[in-house]
Amino acid sequence: MAWQSPISPGISLYEETAGPRPAYPPLSGSRSADVAIIGGGFTGLNAALHLASQGVATVLIDGCRFGDGASGRNGGQLGTGQRNEVDELEKLLGYERSKALFDMAEHAKKALLDFARDQALDIDYRPGHLSVTHKAAYERDYRHFVETLANRYDYPHVRYLDREATEAKLGSRHYVLGVEDSGTGHIQPMKLVIGLARAAAAAGAALHEQTRATRLQRKGTKLEVETSHGTIRADRVLIACNAHIEALEPVTANHVMPIRSFIGATEPLARFPEILPEGHSVADSRFVVRYFRKSPDGRLLFGGREAYTADSPADLAGPIRGQIAEVYPQLKNVAITHAWGGSVGITLPRRPFVREVMPGVTSIGGYSGHGVMLANYCGRLYAQSVLGGSHELDLLKDLPVPPFPGGRHFRSVLLFVALSWYALRDRL
Repeated sequence: MAWQSPISPGISLYEETAGPRPAYPPLSGSRSADVAIIGGGFTGLNAALHLASQGVATVLIDGCRFGDGASGRNGGQLGTGQRNEVDELEKLLGYERSKALFDMAEHAKKALLDFARDQALDIDYRPGHLSVTHKAAYERDYRHFVETLANRYDYPHVRYLDREATEAKLGSRHYVLGVEDSGTGHIQPMKLVIGLARAAAAAGAALHEQTRATRLQRKGTKLEVETSHGTIRADRVLIACNAHIEALEPVTANHVMPIRSFIGATEPLARFPEILPEGHSVADSRFVVRYFRKSPDGRLLFGGREAYTADSPADLAGPIRGQIAEVYPQLKNVAITHAWGGSVGITLPRRPFVREVMPGVTSIGGYSGHGVMLANYCGRLYAQSVLGGSHELDLLKDLPVPPFPGGRHFRSVLLFVALSWYALRDRL
């Protein structure tokens, strides 16, 4: 029987196609470590791997199973650059800093693919991504984006697509223009989670699933992480909970908010060869973004429905089917074989949250839907910072990321009103 996550509804296609998913035992009793890591997604597992491989005593815990959060249930798209576009970052930070952040994202992309290659790990990587819009008024912006990346950011892998080219790449007339990015692609995220956990365990990290952190405090010279199965005493702590921080640490909780996102997978589309014939992943220009791609066996994986409460809808597939039919009317009656959801951690300005929230405690999260490559890389950079190596993580530490208005208890109401307005604007 498939494992049903208590924090994320539905059984994902990823879980059923990832192969064996090793289980790691809960923590049993108390123990000491150089570094304790809370959260077994991309960030935590990468940090554990790179710390343990250098002889750092590392204990990692997760309240559920590795991959039950966004790392194992996301859209699988790598993206290019940061979540904020380069023009926005230039205005805020200047060209030099914006370029450094763009280069960081390229380093992240390479590190992820190099890891998979070095581990002989098949993560179903397929190159090619499309950014598309249903608004012809965005043509100037899209052309400017292509020119800027090529001429100012040394990234020649993007090209502008007019209506005809966009339709041919998508197999749909729903979008009017777009940008093709041949320098990125998409993966099967649960396969990456499983591979990271295996590598971290082989390097000597102590990994514990179904061990929930209940309290974090400093006692004397040590930090203590109280859990449902014992206490970890450590010199340093990495909080890598992202959307699942809850009340564990208040600074992070005020800056990183969970929103629910849902994905559906259709039956294999052998009868519809016109749909994404080159295997691109796609993300559109809506504020409440729709994202989709095809699996290796030809299914359409389509995400875009969001919710701003912790509730899980009774009908996961129905609204997704409606969105699919808008883009691909020919699929209005296609069977949806899998539907699943989970929580994504977002920040108010859609920039990663990287802070020392108390002495010896670093919190990393809030990737805002752009975490497949950045979450992995931030875990690696945290390990390097502990080991006294790279200072690349500092590029994110002082990014302006204000807290949500209203704090943890009232932010969801305010965000619901704001995002409902943006969703309405998307339809105009």
